[in-house]
Amino acid sequence: MTAGEPARWTRGGERVLATTRVLELRSVHFSNPATGAARDYVVAHAPDWVNVLALTPDGRLVLVRQFRFGANDFSLEIPGGVIEAGEAPLAAGLRELSEETGYGGGAARVIGSVRPNPAIMDNHCHFVLVDGAVPTAPMKWDHDEEIEVSTAPVAEVLGWARSGRITHSLTVAALMLLEGVGRI
Repeated sequence: MTAGEPARWTRGGERVLATTRVLELRSVHFSNPATGAARDYVVAHAPDWVNVLALTPDGRLVLVRQFRFGANDFSLEIPGGVIEAGEAPLAAGLRELSEETGYGGGAARVIGSVRPNPAIMDNHCHFVLVDGAVPTAPMKWDHDEEIEVSTAPVAEVLGWARSGRITHSLTVAALMLLEGVGRI
């Protein structure tokens, strides 16, 4: 049994509930033109993000391990961060890769984008693939970053995602895209 196509809700007025360094919480009024239902929903407004799949010349993936405040634990993931205003995803990916790991070089391209959590967030995460990444510069961490940088064979990293050792959802999504472009 199918219910048919859902209605597109109409976005109305909004107000800011809280502003932080990394996102803004907004109360946004939505109404359903088909049913008349209406209410305010909380939407997290955040800038777009970028995550980087950096492959070394010998086929290893560059990884970062760092403490994550939301999880109150360490997370093994690929490098990434916030795309600055006016910055293209590819440029942001190369910048974040260099800042977090000291790696650079090689051919780079955007291989996809996802919405991190469309139920409550309005941003995208773009994935950049860098082939032939090598150490090129000293790392330039933010004041609250401490990062352990490592590399591992891509197939092994994919196994870690499948086994639950890697739990960062955007890293798992990036690995799926990497598999789709035939790199795993």
